[in-house]
Amino acid sequence: MTKTLSDSISIKVEVSYLERQSLPDQDHYLFAYNITITNHGDEPAKLMTRHWQITNGDGEVNTVDGPGVVGKQPDIASGEQFAYTSSAVIETAVGTMHGHYTFCSQSGTVFDVPIPAFRLASPNTLH
Repeated sequence: MTKTLSDSISIKVEVSYLERQSLPDQDHYLFAYNITITNHGDEPAKLMTRHWQITNGDGEVNTVDGPGVVGKQPDIASGEQFAYTSSAVIETAVGTMHGHYTFCSQSGTVFDVPIPAFRLASPNTLH
């Protein structure tokens, strides 16, 4: 099996519910997510754009597209990591997020790295 450029980037996600900033009685649930991106490849890669699909518990989808992450388009050297924290608001106690990052390798190849779905859930919520 041939290793692709997208296989050379790994993404780790950790989610936390921000109870103090959430207003459940107003259908406002705030979640922080910490992302760690690791470049396992042989060449640097620049994170160019992000694409997210945020789905609440009612199945309503909000799409977010834009350049970079948290105002940056980081160059991630071979063997290095880039970490950041951001947040998402949904109208239900449970939801999901998934998407992809678009990278450009040092040699000019543009490639997408999928971000598998992860759960947004306030504590003690079943869905």
